[in-house]
Amino acid sequence: MATLQCNSLALNKPCYPIRRPFSQPVFSSTPFVPTTSICTSSTTSNSRRGYAVSAVVSEENTVDSSFSAADVFKLTYLEGNSWLWNVGGTNILVDPILVGNLDFGIPWLYDAAKKVLKKFQLDDLPEINCVLITQSLDDHCHLKTLRPFSQKFPNIRVIATPNAKGLLDPLFRNVTYLEPGQSSDIETNYGSKVSVKATAGPVLGPPWQRPENGYLVRSPQGQLSLYYEPHCVYNQSFVEKEKADIVITPVIKQLLPNFTLVSGQEDAVKLAKLLQAKFIVPMKNGDLDSKGLLASLVRGEGTVESFKVRSFSIVVDKLLYISFLLSPLKMIIFSL
Repeated sequence: MATLQCNSLALNKPCYPIRRPFSQPVFSSTPFVPTTSICTSSTTSNSRRGYAVSAVVSEENTVDSSFSAADVFKLTYLEGNSWLWNVGGTNILVDPILVGNLDFGIPWLYDAAKKVLKKFQLDDLPEINCVLITQSLDDHCHLKTLRPFSQKFPNIRVIATPNAKGLLDPLFRNVTYLEPGQSSDIETNYGSKVSVKATAGPVLGPPWQRPENGYLVRSPQGQLSLYYEPHCVYNQSFVEKEKADIVITPVIKQLLPNFTLVSGQEDAVKLAKLLQAKFIVPMKNGDLDSKGLLASLVRGEGTVESFKVRSFSIVVDKLLYISFLLSPLKMIIFSL
């Protein structure tokens, strides 16, 4: 397993090479490379948990990987809002956009294509155990992808926001709709369970409309947890009662005139503090090849580097912290 990069913001230990015997492969079922570069975070007196979490960025073939362990998160970015997560050996496909462009049904107004995964197809995916949908709009609940996927796997487990019920019920037979605060379990192939809890995300309509979802995902043994909400919009009173080791969030704002489409920057820093995060994985979900009138009106605010500067306040609070900018089809592996 070869290492791509390890960009640390604040670590008790720097990135360093470690050597292990050839008989002890780490993280991967692929042929073992005896020297890797790995970032580890050590346990400190102010840590809220009595264990350390490590992370590595890998060039492993992510869609073919079969390695699993109870408390391991393997995260693969598929561009836009799309992810493939392997949690304790269970493959979770998140907000997939894998067939055609993203156009919200109005391509003359907005039309976007992925920059890297132009030829990636549904058949390139590994066996999927569950599909996770955060929002009801096309950039999360992408019908061009979900229709052919449902034709191949009509009985697959789906967990989604109730706002997407009218879109998903005609396609899938096994859908669980979670309101913020509700939870559901995904059974693994090994008899254990991955816990998924919905959190309150953005309101994409009138103020009285139900919010969309974020999710807290816990590993089968409950030792590792991940928080994901793709707009960096959250209910503070809800989130501050929760904790997550890993936070996936946009850090670059996407703005329309007088309206914030996607938040980030200082809101992402605040989110990490509220959840007492040990790791942040920044996502650039606006980094697409887009055209159309609406695309010309959207502007970004902030950069990954400016987010890192803002994030140094977490260092002052002495939280264990690391940041990776993940490239499409590259994997980050988190484990105890």
